[in-house]
Amino acid sequence: MASLDINGKAREVNADPNTPLLWVIRDSLGMTGTKFGCGAQLCGACTVHLDGKPVRSCGTPLSAAIGKKVTTIEGIGATEAGKKVQAAWASLDVPQCGYCQSGQIMSATALLAEKPKPTDADIDNAMAGNICRCGTYPRIRAAIHQAAGGKGA
Repeated sequence: MASLDINGKAREVNADPNTPLLWVIRDSLGMTGTKFGCGAQLCGACTVHLDGKPVRSCGTPLSAAIGKKVTTIEGIGATEAGKKVQAAWASLDVPQCGYCQSGQIMSATALLAEKPKPTDADIDNAMAGNICRCGTYPRIRAAIHQAAGGKGA
């Protein structure tokens, strides 16, 4: 049995310590907002936060999350940056198919928590590796700027 802090709540899970955090979140805890994309840490659909830092949960073992605060898309709206990002995403109709968007929001929120007024270069760097097959990158960038209170606001 392992105890995890998920979105501010203690959760007990019975899984092998090497099980990818993604499968613990989705299968053991029933939280399906975090998506499986590639399984190789390349697409970003499975992004969650460990102690506020974005990680790819498909390649992060359960053992790496024990003793850390795990935040998923279901809990990101409880943070100041998360609220702003989610509001901007809705305001600008960022998603097209929406599959990658939980990972996009998680990466954008981590960026704004670290750099409240990011430049385009900051955004490009932070969002690199978050793949959107629908190509909503211009709306993603605009939403990040809007959430930061900058251009596009």
